Amino acid sequence: MNYLTKLVPVLAALALGGCISLPAGPAGPQGATGDTGATGYDGAKGAPGRTGATGYTGASGGTGATGATGDTGAPGYTGATGATGNTGATGSTGNTGAKGNTGSKGTSGDTVIVVPKQ
Repeated sequence: MNYLTKLVPVLAALALGGCISLPAGPAGPQGATGDTGATGYDGAKGAPGRTGATGYTGASGGTGATGATGDTGAPGYTGATGATGNTGATGSTGNTGAKGNTGSKGTSGDTVIVVPKQ
């Protein structure tokens, strides 16, 4: 703590000492002006470079050959025509049946009238 009590007044004096400024003194005599040095010569300029040669254009590639066309297949054979079937035999004609007898003639009788139910 002893150092702190001595350090505080020193710091305060330094802080306030920066705020106080004294007036500037009179200006001193001006020195003589020196001689100007000689100007140097310009160096020689180099010649401009030459333009480079233009490169050649490469050759175009050849066109590839066209492939051959494949062969056409042979046509197939036509199938044989089937045989025509035989005609069937005609059936025989049946016998004619015997003629029946004629019935006897009936006698004429009374007339019958049918009356529906009511």
